[in-house]
Amino acid sequence: METNSCPPLHTVVDLLLDAICVVDMDGRYLYVSAAYERIFGYAPEEVLGRPMIELVHPDDRERTLQAAREIMGGRHQFNFQNRYIRKDGKVVHIMWSARWSETDRVRIAIAHDITEVKRAESMQSALLAISESAHTAKDLLALFQRIHQIIGELLPAKNFYVALYDGRRDELSFPYFVDEYDPVPAPRPLHAGTLTCEVVREGHPILLTPSTRNSLLRRSIRYVGRDSLDWLGVPLTTPNGCIGAIVVQSYSGDVRYTEEDQTLLQFVSNQVAVAIERKQNDTWLQYIAGHDVLTGLPNRELFHSHLEAALAAARRDPQRLSVLYIDLDRFKQANDSHGHDIGDLLLCEVAQRIRGCLRESDTVGRLGGDEFAVLLQGIHQPDDASIVAEKIHETLNRPFDLDGHQLQISSSIGIAVYPEHGEDRKQLMRHADAAMYAAKKHGRCALDGTDTPAFSKNGETLKA
Repeated sequence: METNSCPPLHTVVDLLLDAICVVDMDGRYLYVSAAYERIFGYAPEEVLGRPMIELVHPDDRERTLQAAREIMGGRHQFNFQNRYIRKDGKVVHIMWSARWSETDRVRIAIAHDITEVKRAESMQSALLAISESAHTAKDLLALFQRIHQIIGELLPAKNFYVALYDGRRDELSFPYFVDEYDPVPAPRPLHAGTLTCEVVREGHPILLTPSTRNSLLRRSIRYVGRDSLDWLGVPLTTPNGCIGAIVVQSYSGDVRYTEEDQTLLQFVSNQVAVAIERKQNDTWLQYIAGHDVLTGLPNRELFHSHLEAALAAARRDPQRLSVLYIDLDRFKQANDSHGHDIGDLLLCEVAQRIRGCLRESDTVGRLGGDEFAVLLQGIHQPDDASIVAEKIHETLNRPFDLDGHQLQISSSIGIAVYPEHGEDRKQLMRHADAAMYAAKKHGRCALDGTDTPAFSKNGETLKA
């Protein structure tokens, strides 16, 4: 009866899925088993005599050397983890068990590849971190910075950017752009034909490498910016559609992107897209809580808040400020005659014209309907406010050409100055409001245009 004989020891060792390594006291490879090539990409003859530390990931070298010193000091090492750079440039995660043989003056270790386990753990952590960031980031920029950091823990992301698409304006913009060579690109329409536009337009990832470059760029896709070695972009897709793309690129052969990286980035991009959309919605809700949606101006509440802050500053550092209360004359007739769409365009144009009369430090808000207010800070004399009011009055008295309709309106403006007309917000607003009504009563334009509009200063009605 035949009995099975055990294969030679070297055959058994080479059949193991884990790699066995023997390193001398100087850290040079003396022996590696066949599995070493599967895990690290190097054939045994390529590493024998080579320092082990050269293949360790640069960020892990110091603690790896410290662990080696402890092993050589007689401490057995179990489940030590570090990263290596494979021959093809990929990063592998290794779990080691090692001991020192004083008799042979060598270190003997078994290497177990835990890359897939680490990848799964990293993916789970990344998804959780992205979700948390959507709630904790103070604004979109902080969210983008955190996303960059998270993705950088999954794959090389030194050159990274976020592109967002605004369908209403047909504009692709780049609110977050980190690149070692190129400046932030200008916004562009989706049909511009660039790589990023193509990712967003088609809703599919693009991996540009030296081997795929010619076939991709022959499809009328334009490459903009410094020529990178590898370019990887994936769409940001939500249930509402594609909202943009995230892109990583490499200019050096030290970092290469693969289809595996594309799959990984696409997987996390769905969570990134949801996080961005949630933060956009939060930002929009915060915005409309303090702004008039139609004109983009601060609303009544936010204007009052700015006025309160300005008054506090004026009390600390004694100075004047002024409030102008503006009411549009004949707006209702224009709105009724030409429709609400034209009326909305008129209000937006009025907001722009008022802005054009002010300094950066001044504030204009829409209080509601056809009423606006202006806060002038740091004025030297009460007459300074009168000069601004006259300027606003004159610009609003010019005809408006809106979507083929020419409209003529005017304005009544009331002026209040701190501290002459009040010590607090309510007193100043009441005084400006009363002055505006006095102006409207004495100087409101008649429908035939014969009356001259006026604004009120210090309770006195003045013809403009």
